[in-house]
Amino acid sequence: MKTQIISEQEVTQITIVEVAEIAQRLDRDEYTNPFEGLNDWHRLRAIAFRRPELVEPYMHLLDLEAYDEA
Repeated sequence: MKTQIISEQEVTQITIVEVAEIAQRLDRDEYTNPFEGLNDWHRLRAIAFRRPELVEPYMHLLDLEAYDEA
């Protein structure tokens, strides 16, 4: 499996349309192998950490929860 590196430049230049396409693929979950889905998931997650405003409508696909360690 080839590890996909998401560059800072890629994240800063990604458009809302491209984010929506990634989210649609994740939502459909019709990948030919599980690694394709995992790559999209990691890509969306990286975008969520750097540009959360683009991923807000799709946060349910990431299963990210706030943790309270108190």
